Amino acid sequence: MVDLLVIGGLGVDVRVRVPALPLPAADSLTVDPVELRIGNTGAGVALAAHALGLRVALVDVLGADPAGDVVRAALARTGVRPVLVTDPAGTRRSVSLVDPSGARMSLYDPRPWQGPPPLCASDLAALVREAAHVHLSIMDWTLGLLPTLRDGLADGARVSTDLHDWDGHNPYHRPFAAVADLVLVSGVRLGPAAAAVAAGLAPRDVVVTRGADGAELHPGGGAPVRVPAAVPAAPVVDTNGAGDAFAAGLIAARLRGAALTDAAAYAARVAAAACTHDGMEYPPGLLPTA
Repeated sequence: MVDLLVIGGLGVDVRVRVPALPLPAADSLTVDPVELRIGNTGAGVALAAHALGLRVALVDVLGADPAGDVVRAALARTGVRPVLVTDPAGTRRSVSLVDPSGARMSLYDPRPWQGPPPLCASDLAALVREAAHVHLSIMDWTLGLLPTLRDGLADGARVSTDLHDWDGHNPYHRPFAAVADLVLVSGVRLGPAAAAVAAGLAPRDVVVTRGADGAELHPGGGAPVRVPAAVPAAPVVDTNGAGDAFAAGLIAARLRGAALTDAAAYAARVAAAACTHDGMEYPPGLLPTA
C-alpha cells in the first residue's frame, strides 16, 4: 500500500533567474547559472508529499533522453516509487522565469501523447487499488483511463486533481473534475466567477488558490471559507511548486484525519515553506509535518 499515488505530471524545469517580469526590452540579458532540474506539477506534489512523510508512488510517461535522466536521478534520491513508461516524444519541458521576488512565469512544452494509452486499464487499476489517495494531473494520456481510475479505488480512498489556470469553460478539464472528490484550481483566470464555477462542481470540495492572497474553500458547493496565506519563515526565493506543495499538504492533512479547513490552513504553511527553497527537492525538516 501507498498513502498517495500521483498520476502524471513529470518533466524537467529550466529555471532562469531574470531581473524583472515582464522582461526588460533587450536583445540579451546576463543571468545567474541556468539550472535544469526535475519539475512539473506531478513531481511537485510527489516530492512535497514525500517530504511530509507520506509513502508515495508516481506513474507517468517519460522520454528516454537526457531530460528524462534528470527526472530519474531526482526520483532516485527520494523514496518516491516511480512507475514509468517510455514516451517516444521525449520528456516534457518547461522554462521558468523567476524574478528577484520569487514570482515566476512558466513556458510549458507538454509533448502531447500519441497513440493508445501507455498503460492498460488493469495495470492502472492495480496501482490505484494500492493507494489511500490518488492525485490526478491533467495529462492527455490519462483521459481514456479515467473510468478505470474511479472504479479501481479502494474503500475509503479519495481522488484529487488540480485544474491549474482553468477558465471555467475549457471542456478539456471537465473529465478530470468529474472523477475527483477534491478539485484545486487557480483563481488567476476565474476572477470573480470562482464561486459560480465552484458551485457548478458541487458536490465536490473545491479549493481556489490565489498565491500570496491565500485560498478559498468551497466545501461541497457551500459558502466559501477564506484561508489566509501563511507568512514564510525565510525570504521567498522560488514560487515554483508552491501550489503543488499546497496540494500535498492538503492531501497529507486529510489522510491524517484533519477537517478541510484545518487541512487548508496547514497546506498554506507547507506552501509558504516551499517558497523559501530553490527547487522541489526539499531538504529534511524544511516543510512542516504538523
